[in-house]
Amino acid sequence: MDDFASWIGTGTPTAREGGATLDFVAGREHLNRAGTVHGGVLATLVDAVMGAAVRSATDDADTPATSQLSVAYLRPGEPGELRVSAQVRKRGEHLLVCEAEVEQQDRALIHAVATFALLPGS
Repeated sequence: MDDFASWIGTGTPTAREGGATLDFVAGREHLNRAGTVHGGVLATLVDAVMGAAVRSATDDADTPATSQLSVAYLRPGEPGELRVSAQVRKRGEHLLVCEAEVEQQDRALIHAVATFALLPGS
């Protein structure tokens, strides 16, 4: 496998102008013992999509690094299609704040907020 995203099967988010989306199909391998989508998978999805949104809003010379991530699990996810969306909300000189949501069947599963540090020339 090339990287963690490939291993977990997230695919590549579509990103532009500070926003990003990803459609993901949660399969049996993404479930916990209760039969719902594992919280770690959901946290990985929002982190990856927020990272793509941040990269689309920054200079190619800067590398974003997640410095803080807060995930609110609103309801359990079931196997099937998920939609992840993210949007950069605020930008400072060296930090950006991004929000994300995971939805399933038009119902919110996750709301997340993250702070990203911009690492110049990394």
